[in-house]
Amino acid sequence: MTVHRTRLSTYANFIKLEHTILSLPLIYAGAVVGAAGWPSIRLAGLILLAAIGGRVMAMGLNRLIDAAIDARNPRTKGRELPSGTMRPLEAWGIVGLAGLLYAGSAAAVAPICLIWSPLPVALFVLYPYLKRFTALSHVGLGLAWSMGPLGGWLATAQSLAHLDQIMWLWLFAVLWVAGFDVIYATLDEAFDRQEGLHSLPARMGKDRALRVAALLHAAAFMALAILQRDVLRSPVGWPWLLAIAAILIWEHAIAPRRPEFAFFYLNAALGFLVFGLVASGLR
Repeated sequence: MTVHRTRLSTYANFIKLEHTILSLPLIYAGAVVGAAGWPSIRLAGLILLAAIGGRVMAMGLNRLIDAAIDARNPRTKGRELPSGTMRPLEAWGIVGLAGLLYAGSAAAVAPICLIWSPLPVALFVLYPYLKRFTALSHVGLGLAWSMGPLGGWLATAQSLAHLDQIMWLWLFAVLWVAGFDVIYATLDEAFDRQEGLHSLPARMGKDRALRVAALLHAAAFMALAILQRDVLRSPVGWPWLLAIAAILIWEHAIAPRRPEFAFFYLNAALGFLVFGLVASGLR
C-alpha cells in the first residue's frame, strides 16, 4: 500500500494538476462567451475533462522534451524524470492516457471540437523547443495556453461563424501568459544564459525583461477593456477591470523579489477575476 501511495504521489507531482487552476477560469470564460450564458451541466463536465486531459498532456510533454535540460538545471534536477523517480515509459503512459481523455471529451462535445483538437497538441509539442531558438518562446507558451479559452468557446458555440466574439479574450490570454512566463523565467536567468537558451531574462537581463512583461500585461489589460466595451457591455464590468488592474500592478511590484508567488498565486486569483468579468456580462 505504501509503495502504491508513493507512486501516486510521484505521478501527482509530475503532472502538477493544481496548475490547472490557472487555465480553468479562462476556459470557462470562453465557454460562457460562446454560449452567451451558462453551459449545461453535461457540457461543463465534458469541458472540465477535456481541460484536465489537455493540461496533463501539455505538462507531460513539456517534462519529457525538457528532461535533459532539467537534469542540468539546479532548480529542476530534482524533478521526477531527471532524478530517476519516474521512468520515461511511465511519463509517456500518463501522456497517452491524458490524450485519450482529451480527445474522447472533445469528441463527446461535438465533431468540430474533435476536428480542431490536434491544434493545441501541436502547440504543446512546439513550445518546449522554441526556447532553444528564439526569445519569442514566451509568446509560444501564450499561444498554447490561449487554446483554453478558444476551446471553451468552441465547445459551446460549436461553429467558427462568430469567431470575433472570442478574439479579445484570446488575445488577452496570449499576452497575459507570455508576460507571466517572462516573470517565471527570471528564476533561471543565469542557467538559461549559460546553456544558450533564449529566454528574455537571459537575453536582456532581469530588469529589462520584467519591463517587457509589464508592457505585455498592459496590452493584455487593454484587450480585456475592449472586450468589456465592445462584447460584454456589462454594467458592472468596470469594477472587475479595476480589480484585475490592481492584481497586475501588485504582481509587477513584487515580481523582482517573489517571482514564484507572482507567477502562481496572483495569476490564479487574476484568472478568477477575468471569469467574474465575463460572467458579469451575462443577461
